[in-house]
Amino acid sequence: MNQKELQHLYWRAGFGMLPKVYTANSKSRKDVVDALFVNSKAISPIHIDLSYLDGINPMDFKKYPSLAKEINEKNIKSILELNYKWIEQLIQPKEVLRERMTLFWANHFVCRDRNPKYAQQYNNTLRYYALGDFRAFVKAISKEAAMLRYLNGKQNRKHKPNENFARELMELFTLGEGQYSEKDIKESARAFTGYNHDFEGNFRLREFQHDNESKTFLGHIGKFDGDDIIDIILENKQCALFISDKIYRYFVNPVPNKNHIEAMADVFFKDYNIENLIRFVFMSDWFYDEVNIGAKIKSPIEFLVGMANTIPVEFENKKDLIKIQKLLGQTLLDPPNVAGWKGDKAWIDANTIMVRLKLASLLFNNAVISLKEHGDFNDSFREKYFKRSKDKLPFKTLPNWEAFLDNFNSIETENLHEYIIQGNLNKGTADYLESLSKKSKQDYCIQLMSLPEYQMC
Repeated sequence: MNQKELQHLYWRAGFGMLPKVYTANSKSRKDVVDALFVNSKAISPIHIDLSYLDGINPMDFKKYPSLAKEINEKNIKSILELNYKWIEQLIQPKEVLRERMTLFWANHFVCRDRNPKYAQQYNNTLRYYALGDFRAFVKAISKEAAMLRYLNGKQNRKHKPNENFARELMELFTLGEGQYSEKDIKESARAFTGYNHDFEGNFRLREFQHDNESKTFLGHIGKFDGDDIIDIILENKQCALFISDKIYRYFVNPVPNKNHIEAMADVFFKDYNIENLIRFVFMSDWFYDEVNIGAKIKSPIEFLVGMANTIPVEFENKKDLIKIQKLLGQTLLDPPNVAGWKGDKAWIDANTIMVRLKLASLLFNNAVISLKEHGDFNDSFREKYFKRSKDKLPFKTLPNWEAFLDNFNSIETENLHEYIIQGNLNKGTADYLESLSKKSKQDYCIQLMSLPEYQMC
């Protein structure tokens, strides 16, 4: 594989790559792709300190009203801590492809829960199944405490079914709109009645609330439970097409290619093995077509994590990570609704593009972009977006320039853009870069990260 192909692969399978990985240039595509999967076989769950919940049961909140307030305040802090931990794991992943897939599935099986125990458990379930059996994955999601709370599964009872999960299961998680009837939703909801969980987040089926009577769903008749419903859905190849389409738009190109997606669905429908599907994509010649390189607008998390991957950085105040996510329009663990973030062009508007173009200078160079060898310009962005005193910057960070220079030691400064920017530069940008001083590799890197082209991957 050549450098361009490797770079493309690692920006889609991960969040960019360092020059040391280019030693794989002499390796075949199969060897490189195999290595990605081998290195992501293991699972590194996220764990935050939830010891303050030890020994507590639901009755305690009724006995001690002040305890509920105390626990709620700690829960809010723990959700923030879970966000930080997830960001850190994305920046320094042990299993890069698994972490990338976890991020993908988090915006597919969209869920939000303010209980950090359930949120952490849900996040780790996404991570566990990220490259595994999609059938088992969907069934596990249907039993997760966070999902049962988010889509009112706990309120789904015999004689009074709640249709929220049944509807989203088909519309957003497996089949897509227009592939089922309202009666199918009602019958499916009956199958998921009685789904519940205990205080620790373990799944519990409340038999007396479960509807054991016969149901008619997508042309099948039987005394179905939730797992049966999922099995019936997956018998329909439309499910394989729906998931393949979504993966294509995320990993390949936001503009779908019907032939490529149908080829993916043929692979996926055989056994619903996620690893086999992703491997097929990464091994396909069309994945490396010029039209797909630099064709995606980076999500805010891809953008932030990609920068931190290139220039390691420490935040003096971790809450700044939340501020940045909010400014960019994507806060982990806090999706806008059950459909998740729209992505693609929705990531960019008049406000977020300003944040994106100035963020590198804020994080790595005290809010200054050096344009010339002996000059710079004042950054009005900070005055517009942050209330601050004149001698304070919005984010206090410590960039690790030694690590950056060490990682990019073998790369000449004038060639740095070939490793930082995906896709081709237009003539105007190329001329602009030509006019810049190349005396400082650090400055030049920040300048590259401040280009509109850096928004793409």
